[in-house]
Amino acid sequence: MNKRRVVVLDVVGLQLEHLERPDLTPNIRRLVQQGTMAAMRPPFPAVTLPVQATLTTGTLPAEHGVLANGFFTPEEYRVSFWEQAASLVQRPRLWQRLRQERPGTRTAALFLQNTLFADCDVIVTPKPLHSDDGMIQWCYSKPVGYYEELCETLGEFNLMHYWGPLAGIASSRWIAGAAVETMKRQRPELMLVYLPHLDYNMQRLGPSHPEIGRDVALIDAEVGRIVQAVEEMGLGGETTFVVLSEYRFYDVAGDVPLNRILRRHGLLAVRTIAGREYLDIEMSPAFAMVDHQLAHVYVREGYRERVEQVLAATAGIDRVLDRAGRKALGIDHPRAGDLVAVADKDRWFSYYWWEDRAREPPFARHVDIHGKPGYDPLELFFDPASRSVPQETSLIKGSHGYPPSASEGLVPLVLSAPVPLAQRVVGAEEVAALLAGLLSG
Repeated sequence: MNKRRVVVLDVVGLQLEHLERPDLTPNIRRLVQQGTMAAMRPPFPAVTLPVQATLTTGTLPAEHGVLANGFFTPEEYRVSFWEQAASLVQRPRLWQRLRQERPGTRTAALFLQNTLFADCDVIVTPKPLHSDDGMIQWCYSKPVGYYEELCETLGEFNLMHYWGPLAGIASSRWIAGAAVETMKRQRPELMLVYLPHLDYNMQRLGPSHPEIGRDVALIDAEVGRIVQAVEEMGLGGETTFVVLSEYRFYDVAGDVPLNRILRRHGLLAVRTIAGREYLDIEMSPAFAMVDHQLAHVYVREGYRERVEQVLAATAGIDRVLDRAGRKALGIDHPRAGDLVAVADKDRWFSYYWWEDRAREPPFARHVDIHGKPGYDPLELFFDPASRSVPQETSLIKGSHGYPPSASEGLVPLVLSAPVPLAQRVVGAEEVAALLAGLLSG
């Protein structure tokens, strides 16, 4: 039997219309010409952790339990974002299933979320260490010491290029280099690679901004570099390249500060400590864990009707999901909010609860992706001069998360082999089986 390999390139933020421009995407379009292209329907919510968990488990968030980029732990009254443990995904991942079905299949996951401690042969994922002397830039890896081996060739991975004001193509170039080295050194049959570059300016500038074309061309070049390197290794004939995106971006014009709104209606409590206001989840009748264009709203018993009325009357909210609404969108899981708010397509949710910046908690001014109880895209605009993250929410021009449908919110799915597909729109939950099929022939 001929050897088969699959390389999945997750070009987050890639839109269907980008592939209509041969000047911007010559490398990806070459794969289209060789093989097959379909549209992919992301799950709801269309944000990073839930999409990646869906792609790698073949199940929707209602089953795998990853419902946002953040998690609320009610036992601890704690919200945390960007938790990386693989155990948070409550269904088997593709690499686990392949190991059972095809013993000896070697798999690699580069910079995918929720791969810390995963049962995967090769892993590289950011895991900085924090000490009294500051942050030590480091990546967790398997085999142990593999990241250090990559550093000998590629240099250290710079987290400043991965998120924050300096985020840009340098991080995706490093990851692309790691993909080339991983195929060279480890020879996985399945390799999944996350390339984040488009995510940054899509939020800073918006998807309709003319400069986005330059970013598309830059990431297309990295796709071309990986494909060319694999072919030069003599592995092109046995490798199917899969290029996909995670979600569609929408142009936005302002935020909806849900926690401020709840507070104004007497539904959210704070504690003042050393002159700063901190969210008091224990004593709050309700609070919102916000993430791009969705918010999980957790409500104490006896307050649901009032909270629902407040949300329904709030400008910028498209809909509020109850149990039936959550079930219809594949997000009905014990981790979900009692209510789930969806922003209008041209709005996004900010996490703020204070009205006066003098009373904001200290983490609000810093790039602190784990400490904030909500996603903060304004970290992309951190100002080194004032050493502060701004709160001018009009700076954010693009967001995502809005529920995809059969005809809207779709993203590209490209296969370099002519694979017959039953339909032209493929659900993200179908991709894991598709990848397994490519490996088995």
